[in-house]
Amino acid sequence: MTVSFKQVITAYELLDSARVDGWAVAGLLKEAGLEDVEVKRITGPKGSTDFIKVRIPGSNGKMGGGEAPTLGIIGRLGGIGARPERIGFVSDGDGALAAVATALKLGAMQKNGDTLTGDVIIATHICPQAPTRPHDPVPFMDSPVDIAEMNRNEVDPAMDAILSVDTTKGNRVINHRGFAISPTVKEGYILRISEDLLDLMQIVTGKLPVVFPLTTQDITPYGNGLYHLNSILQPCVATAVPVVGVAITAEVPVPGCATGATHLVDIEAVVRFCIEVAKAFGQGKCHFYDEEEFERLKALYGAMNHLQTLGKEQ
Repeated sequence: MTVSFKQVITAYELLDSARVDGWAVAGLLKEAGLEDVEVKRITGPKGSTDFIKVRIPGSNGKMGGGEAPTLGIIGRLGGIGARPERIGFVSDGDGALAAVATALKLGAMQKNGDTLTGDVIIATHICPQAPTRPHDPVPFMDSPVDIAEMNRNEVDPAMDAILSVDTTKGNRVINHRGFAISPTVKEGYILRISEDLLDLMQIVTGKLPVVFPLTTQDITPYGNGLYHLNSILQPCVATAVPVVGVAITAEVPVPGCATGATHLVDIEAVVRFCIEVAKAFGQGKCHFYDEEEFERLKALYGAMNHLQTLGKEQ
């Protein structure tokens, strides 16, 4: 087992700041030995945020001419802070925290001679002054840029499967403290839950795996006027590869803009899960979905790609 508390604490101490930006995070990642780090500042109608992407080559990864599949890990969020309305790191920032800590741990592993088989691409964004917005049952964080912009900067064509990590505490349907995973979503279909991911989750947590419910609305794009649990599955509207949500959860509804609500123990478990998935996926030992069954689904019921669009009215 790979323990990641040092990386989680290091990442948290950096991100819990009114002055942090994408270049500060990139500097930390480069200190960890990660060379391929990209930062891009995007300005929207409600401010700006810094998108950061790090590519970590594997021993048989496609970046080096190999054949092993590439795992994408996206830290999904509105912002890591709601300043000046709230002081401190907000609950919604946990996705970015998990993504940065995962990258730091993979860098430390490479320094120690443990290189994964496949490439890993990790993307998130850094915004310590994000707006908030109303949501039932508790307020959500908003973002300076829209979901489509996030997808353009976080969903990479080189990703062969995606783990989308997001705080998912603003609801009454999960009721579990720790983390939970979603069924696999691909091209508008909500598929069977991956048995391989369930196995890895129970190994990492030492407990029975927890799966959170999805509705059809949750896998459609933001902006269509439909209710969404949150943005955790939004990467699925921008790609044909399988996407699984990794939800950082609580037993009670917690506002995304709440401070003092980050549990580092839970983040550390998510980091270990992401790393174990990356190990197994690159080795071909972790499958997000059954390819034959998916083709059978399409043959029987047709394509569902229209659910990846804004629909007929738009």
